Amino acid sequence: MENQFSTDQQQIIGALVYGIIFLLLVTLGLILFFYYSRKKIIEKEVEKINIKLDYQKKILQNTIKVQEDERNRIAQDLHDAISSKLNVVSLTTNVLIDDESLDAEHKEALNHILDITTRTLESSRRIAHELMPPILDKFGLKVALEELFDEFTSNTSIKIKHDIDTINHLDKSNELHVFRIAQELINNALIHGKADELQMVLKKEQNGFVLVFKDNGEGFDVNKSSKKSGIGLQNIKSRVAILNGQLFVESSELTGSVFKINCNSYG
Repeated sequence: MENQFSTDQQQIIGALVYGIIFLLLVTLGLILFFYYSRKKIIEKEVEKINIKLDYQKKILQNTIKVQEDERNRIAQDLHDAISSKLNVVSLTTNVLIDDESLDAEHKEALNHILDITTRTLESSRRIAHELMPPILDKFGLKVALEELFDEFTSNTSIKIKHDIDTINHLDKSNELHVFRIAQELINNALIHGKADELQMVLKKEQNGFVLVFKDNGEGFDVNKSSKKSGIGLQNIKSRVAILNGQLFVESSELTGSVFKINCNSYG
């Protein structure tokens, strides 16, 4: 009787053990099921986000391409239409000024016209040059940036320290993006930040570059959208995104602003 009771007890214990093992296996199976189901859901969400980011990037690329095409068209119109006509006016005015039959009053008026025409022609050339710098296409990013710095510092009190590497692995399109970023950073620092000392470093890396820009301007609140610099900053962010880069911004009223762009691969 005692042996039978012991046998029954062992069977019950065995059944409990198998039951516990079964429950553990079922629980483990459910955990694995939910884990892999969740993993699949996350992968799908990541895939959707990547598709959305790719779509947004293409929109940015197309938008900026349209902007650059329009800039190129305006620069070409300034050069071919306006500048050429102003040259004709200038030449004609010079011929009239040399006419000895004209009195002093008329010659003074013609000299005034010539002066206005010359200044307008210089402004037209400068605007066309800013819209589409020919030196960038001919001599590359380093020379174009150095000329850009010279344009801002010539005959002004603005100081720009720079250390620019030659980056051979940038194609023309990406060179233009970096050039436009530099233009925007300088314009924002001078116009909005009221800075008079700037520093820009562009260092080549194995598969990309690092760009650091500093100014001694008024600074702004990085965590809040600023109306006075929002469009320019958004333009910079858009071009950095196209370059597959990362933008870091630090700014305060005491120390000015620091922009750092890390780019390890290109779009």
